[in-house]
Amino acid sequence: MAKITLKGNEVNTNSEIVSVGSPAPDFILVDSDLNDVSLSNFAGKNKILSIVPSLDTPVCQKSTVIFNNKVSEIKDTVMLIISSDLPFAMKRFCTDESLDNVLPMSMMRSRNFAKDYGVLLVDGPLSGITTRAIVTISKDNTILHSELVSEIANEPNYQAALDSISQ
Repeated sequence: MAKITLKGNEVNTNSEIVSVGSPAPDFILVDSDLNDVSLSNFAGKNKILSIVPSLDTPVCQKSTVIFNNKVSEIKDTVMLIISSDLPFAMKRFCTDESLDNVLPMSMMRSRNFAKDYGVLLVDGPLSGITTRAIVTISKDNTILHSELVSEIANEPNYQAALDSISQ
């Protein structure tokens, strides 16, 4: 279990976040058209996973906009925004903000992604959804970078995630 905070109050995740150098766990998430999507859908590409509690919060929205602007500059890379939100709500936000470089992915059918990546909140008011984290995955599905943001209300280290892909 990892200990983090939500507005200064300690909360816990189900385990430690995936570690750098380990193989990326496969996943099944739901895209905006309600299709199941797995890691294999992004074969041959680097993957940046921005894991957020909900796109209905200001920090999650801000980080999604920032990543949308920055990821367009990185070749052979896909940017996934992953939350427990319904695909319709995520798609609406991305459409309203004209975000063309991010792919919203929902955990609506299963929490296995959150469990396998070590980002499922197990207590506190947000129990059952994800904490804020960034994971980058190489073309060969090796974890290049992982950041469990220590305070859920804070933004991630964008540059560290981006640098891990461009090395």
